[in-house]
Amino acid sequence: MPKAQPTLFEGRTSRAARRWMNAWAFSISLVGLNLLALATTNPARADLRVCNDTQAMVGVAVGYRNKTGWISEGWWRIPAETCASVIEGDLVSRYFYVHAENENGSGRWRGPVFLCTSSKEFRIEGLQNCFSRGYEKAGFFEVDTGEQKSWQVRLSPKNRSEQDTPSQ
Repeated sequence: MPKAQPTLFEGRTSRAARRWMNAWAFSISLVGLNLLALATTNPARADLRVCNDTQAMVGVAVGYRNKTGWISEGWWRIPAETCASVIEGDLVSRYFYVHAENENGSGRWRGPVFLCTSSKEFRIEGLQNCFSRGYEKAGFFEVDTGEQKSWQVRLSPKNRSEQDTPSQ
């Protein structure tokens, strides 16, 4: 009686079956290496992002307190219907303060917390004596991140404010 050929799972395997298994194992290895490379080269980003939900360019300034004191900085220009990171990396403070203005003058987002600003790009340390140091002052609204490492603020026509600016 003729002897039955062994199946793929018993005894010896055919040359074609071995080639197929080797190719399959190689493909699985490549997929694993690609996933590992993606995991190690693209860490999760933790930022403070501001989204402009309006139809106009928006200029954004932010304020926050770090280990050395108060910092205010700006201006980030965020095109209509886009988002941008204004603080990159893990957030160092629970509270951030935001002031924004539409480029066409149709809206402002501000609040009762006054920080130093400038009409040009700025990074200002401290919140005292803004005018005597050659800066302006603007009202910022508070953003409570709840101590999250990443947060997003949305600016829309519905959440604009029209509060008076401080006088000298």
